[in-house]
Amino acid sequence: MQKSRLMALCAAAFSAALSFNTLAASKDHFNVCWTIYAGWMPWEYAQAQGIVDKWAKKYGIDIKVTQLNDYVESINQYTAGQFDGCTMTNMDALTIPAAGGVDSTALLVTDFSNGNDGIVIKGQGKTVADLKGMDVNLVELSVSHYLLARALDTAQLKEKDLKVINTSDADISAAFDTDQVQAVTTWNPMLSDIKAKPGVTEVFNSSQVPGEIMDMMVVNSQTLKDNPALGKALAGAWFEVAALMHSQGAASDAALEHMAKASGTDLAGYKAQLATTKLFYTPQEALAFANSPELPKTMAKVAAFSFEHGLLGEGAKNADAVGMSFAHGATLGATGNLKLRFDPTYVQLAADGKL
Repeated sequence: MQKSRLMALCAAAFSAALSFNTLAASKDHFNVCWTIYAGWMPWEYAQAQGIVDKWAKKYGIDIKVTQLNDYVESINQYTAGQFDGCTMTNMDALTIPAAGGVDSTALLVTDFSNGNDGIVIKGQGKTVADLKGMDVNLVELSVSHYLLARALDTAQLKEKDLKVINTSDADISAAFDTDQVQAVTTWNPMLSDIKAKPGVTEVFNSSQVPGEIMDMMVVNSQTLKDNPALGKALAGAWFEVAALMHSQGAASDAALEHMAKASGTDLAGYKAQLATTKLFYTPQEALAFANSPELPKTMAKVAAFSFEHGLLGEGAKNADAVGMSFAHGATLGATGNLKLRFDPTYVQLAADGKL
């Protein structure tokens, strides 16, 4: 689950995306991409088992589901118009395509991190307050950075009270084994490896800020508007696989075994990752989350963090620079610059049995 979530805005992607936005129109062939992560393995299974094809054919379209190896690159390619949809976190959706001018829709919020991300300090009996004066290794400007900021809030600390050391996800476990590194913020599977080391304390994790680190399938808003069949097919395929995973029994075990192997682990390892992932197995669960008044409040926190760290673009004057919309007509930020939409329309269709 090497899911690098470093924020990046690519100038070439930005300019290409602007032209792409003007070209969206009715069509029958679509491309979406994903990267390896526990909560996104259902997309691999849906593609491999023909479930995406089945739902696409129901609506007279074709959908190609492509795995990419680099998470940030997948979002940059989506932003550049090379894909119609892409899996990404809520913060990445705001700070890369939306901040880059690409009007994007969170078609499906598929899960949120519920312990998959955490902060670990060497030594027993440590607390968040012990981070004061420390160097903390993490992927800078990622959701790990966001999680650290949220943890510091609980101890009345600020980022200026410590020093962030940018460390790639590929290197962070090895870095923790050195004497120079005393604290890290990271995500699974690196987090599990680090927590298993003797004499360490996990002082904070994402279960303490439930619902704030979301994983989503994001699609180009104009493409979705012009082609509602894409939204229906993706929602139908997702919830079919999610129901299978949750069904208990031989078929469910076989599906999970498949996902475990495809993600580079065994069944026990994959189930451990799912245990700290709040996956929405039913449309009703996903709909309740999408309709929750807490969602705009969460995105306000994400926008504030993003602005403070320069992730909303050079021209952003405040955290409201990029507008967002939610269920029931709720909006946040600049309504004249709505670029990220949390639209539960297709989840509602699934919940109503109308797909």
